[in-house]
Amino acid sequence: MGMIRNRSFLLSLIVFTVVALLLRSISSADNTKLVYKGCADQKLQDPSGIYSENLKTLLASLVAQSGQKAFSTTTSGEDQNAIMGLYQCRGDLTNSDCYNCVSKIPDMLDKLCGKVVAARVQLNGCYLRYEIAGFKQVPETQLLYKTCGLIKASGSGFDDRRETAFGMVENGVKSSGSLFYTGNYQSLYVLGQCEGDLGNDDCGDCVKSAEEQAKTECGYSISAQIYLHKCYISYSYYPNGVPNEQHSSGTGHHHTERTVALAVGGLAALGFLIVCLLFAKSVLKKRGRSKY
Repeated sequence: MGMIRNRSFLLSLIVFTVVALLLRSISSADNTKLVYKGCADQKLQDPSGIYSENLKTLLASLVAQSGQKAFSTTTSGEDQNAIMGLYQCRGDLTNSDCYNCVSKIPDMLDKLCGKVVAARVQLNGCYLRYEIAGFKQVPETQLLYKTCGLIKASGSGFDDRRETAFGMVENGVKSSGSLFYTGNYQSLYVLGQCEGDLGNDDCGDCVKSAEEQAKTECGYSISAQIYLHKCYISYSYYPNGVPNEQHSSGTGHHHTERTVALAVGGLAALGFLIVCLLFAKSVLKKRGRSKY
């Protein structure tokens, strides 16, 4: 009987380990989901191959650093052959999650943009961009990408809630020390982050600009994401309460905690059923042997 119990315990452990790994893989896949790409129109003229080599070195260096910190910038090459690049991970990611996110981008850059003089790839959990020396800079508050929720807020009070939550983001990014903030106010969840080389006041100004553009571009949408050159914000409002009384600090409506919970619950139930069947099979085998 002791052997059967040990076997059942081992099978249970295996099932729940698989479930945990599945949950982690779903979370990682969400972090590495493509949000948008920005590719320069000008192709990289590189007859000698020096630009390609410098870009390869740059990307390898950025990926390596992403396992140690959430933001880094570096340059590869010299003078007119130099290429500048940087990456940034969302402020609530661990170093390992940051690395897993950033490491996906080099291959995506080549597939999405090819060899161009400047490019940017934004994933849910991180982004990476590079540009050759002399490439024309864009303003810090230039709008790069937006998504506005299809559902509009009804009734009164939404404006006031959003305004208060936006004020929390502005103050939060300036005082956090990491230029990252996430919080909530009366079922309205907000997130904001600035590029790591901005000063606190410049970060606050950038986030404020993103908030104004959210109101202009998305109106009364109950969710939105606004990506500027040097910062981004997102918000999600749940007028009927947060599903399952949970909310991720990530990018709002892109997360699917409820679906994941149902899937994991189903797998756990299936695993438990398998364990029970194997246990019953072992018992029947033992009884069959005892008859003989």
